[in-house]
Amino acid sequence: MKHPLHQFYFCPKCGSENFFENNDKSKKCSDCRFTYYFNSSAAVVAVIENEKGEILVARRAKDPAKGTFDLPGGFIDMNETAEEAVAREVHEETGLLITSPKYLFSIPNIYVYSGFEVHTMDLFFQCNVSDFSELNAQDDVSELLFIAKDKLNPADFGLISVRKGIEKML
Repeated sequence: MKHPLHQFYFCPKCGSENFFENNDKSKKCSDCRFTYYFNSSAAVVAVIENEKGEILVARRAKDPAKGTFDLPGGFIDMNETAEEAVAREVHEETGLLITSPKYLFSIPNIYVYSGFEVHTMDLFFQCNVSDFSELNAQDDVSELLFIAKDKLNPADFGLISVRKGIEKML
């Protein structure tokens, strides 16, 4: 297995090339002695059901996994709670306003963005929506559809963590 910092060649503090593996989750600079620990980026995933118990599924408009199914969600911004992030991401991608997000579970993932491996911790939330009239695919979503739980196929979901999340929910 590759070291999680294999794509980091220079010390982020002083810019030195003398930046070497320290242990299985950090690199250390021989010049300034800074040790950089690599931690997961936080992300959120929304599980939204309609009145028929169908799950809201998004089709990805961009890479990674362009054209595959996904659930609404994305990265948590700095100074934002996970609950605020899931509400923001759902609104950005679907136009919907959620209420009372409830934490379900988490799954680690490696999200490859522009050829860079971002280690994430994806936090899944059950989200309620009282009004679906504003439903509209936007941002990095090309299509939104509701699929009955018994018709969900985990293999249709392009991101590994979301695929595992669908498997866990089924």
